[in-house]
Amino acid sequence: MSQYFRNKECRCQRCRARGLMGAAILITLGILFLLENYHLVYFEQTWPVLLIVIGMFLFASRNASIEGHIQPYSIVGGVPPSSAAPPQSNPEVKP
Repeated sequence: MSQYFRNKECRCQRCRARGLMGAAILITLGILFLLENYHLVYFEQTWPVLLIVIGMFLFASRNASIEGHIQPYSIVGGVPPSSAAPPQSNPEVKP
């Protein structure tokens, strides 16, 4: 594979890790605000945890395996790669 393009339907490790980042950010924010609500720690002190979680997911998604990756159909002209056939010329047609 020459270049990686994210595909929502792909189940390779890299695509799955990228899909989980949004959920991880929301869960982390929820935990940080819950801790602030119980006056255990304050968000002003714990917001770097959010940056650490984002960094961990970026690191995991960029270093994960792309074995079994499926490129999006739009990359190959809107046709699935298995059914893409080269165009055939018609020698009888003259310009």
